[in-house]
This record gives sequence, C-alpha cells and structure tokens, in this order.
Amino acid sequence: MKYLSIFFIAFLISCKPSDPKFTAQQIIDKTILYSGADKVANSEISFKFRDKEYFAYRENGNFKLIREFDSIIDGLTNNGFERFINLEKQKLSDVDASKYSNSVNSVHYFSVLPFGLNDKAVHKKQLPSSTIKGKEYYKIEVTFSKNGGGEDFEDVFIYWIGKEDFLVDYLAYSYHTNGGGKRFRVLKEQCIKNGIRFVDFHNYKPLSKEISLIDIDKAFENNELKKVSEIILKEIKVTILN
Repeated sequence: MKYLSIFFIAFLISCKPSDPKFTAQQIIDKTILYSGADKVANSEISFKFRDKEYFAYRENGNFKLIREFDSIIDGLTNNGFERFINLEKQKLSDVDASKYSNSVNSVHYFSVLPFGLNDKAVHKKQLPSSTIKGKEYYKIEVTFSKNGGGEDFEDVFIYWIGKEDFLVDYLAYSYHTNGGGKRFRVLKEQCIKNGIRFVDFHNYKPLSKEISLIDIDKAFENNELKKVSEIILKEIKVTILN
C-alpha cells in the first residue's frame, strides 16, 4: 500500500496542468486587453506631468498629441510637428523640430503603455520568465524597425508582465540619445480611468554600466540600481470616443 500511495501521488503531480504556453504576441495582446489600452485608440486623454499639461486625441488612426507650458503649445499630429508661442507659429530648424517632437511623443507614448506595442514597426521576442519579489512574470523584449520606428528605433525595451494578471509592473529600456543609458521602472501606484489603467513608476538606473538590460531585473533584486526620479501623472481625464 505504501508504494501504491507513492505511485498515486506521483501520478497526480505528473497530471497537474502545466503553465499555458503563450507566444510573445499573445502575451502582448492580453496585456493590452487586460489593461484597457485597446480603448486608447479612440479616446481623448489629458493629464499633468511635472510642470506641463498634456492632451491626446486619437480616433481611427488620426492623432493630435499636445503639450502646453508657459506660453508655448507644442503639437504633434499625423502631418508633423508645430510649435506656437503666444499663439504664433514658430519657424523651427529640423534639429529643433525633431527634438521637441520626440520629447512630446515620448511622454505621450509612456503614458498609455502597453498601447502602441502592436504597431507595425514593433518586434516582440519572449525571453525566459522572471520572478521579482516572489511574483512570476513573462518577460518580453521589444525592438523596432528602422522604417516606421521613429528616430529612436535603436532603443530596446523589456516588459515584465504578470503571469496571473497580464499587467505590466516593470519595464526597462536602453536609449542612445544624450550619451545613452538604461532605465528600469518599478510600479509605484496605479489607477483606472474609464477602463484604462494608468501607472506611476519609480525610475531607476544601474550603478554600473556593465549591467546588461536583460539582467537589470536581477540587478534590481540585488540593490544594484539607483533611484533617479518618479514618473507621476496627475489630474488624468479620459473620454472614450464612440
């Protein structure tokens, strides 16, 4: 009987359902759905970030991304970038227009992640799963095509997506502007506005340049990162367009 019991227990263990196998695309599809980011495609969203106000209008592929501060209004649309000072349109060099455009786009891009991760220029790769603070995560690397990937197409992102809730709690990226570097963002707080999840983050950088992006989660667990800022969105307002 003793051996029969052992055999029966072993049989039950072997019959336990294994973790479902999802592709990187399926995982991204789920996190977009579970976070409500699918609703961003047809919406009006406004918020404050640091000392500036932001407004985004998106409908059926058309978009207007606005930033306002002091007497300046920056606008990025399907047709390009424009800057107004005291409501007068400014003539900008290509360098300045690109710099301001990237700055506006970056804040709007991060504010509604994971929206945008199914754009045509995005490439997804599933990395080995990771555990951070006892929670299991899918780990997805995102890179971009040169064609359609913007001026920062060489940037690399990694997203840690909960295996149970399919929500992004951590993200990291490497960038090449201003000398380059790496950042690791850690969930601080989250809120839901009209069905869309918005997240505030603690923002960290590695203490050593030798820490690779793919291992930055391990570095975080080993206290090898330094907090440099907080990413906090205030006064978020959302209208879903029908």
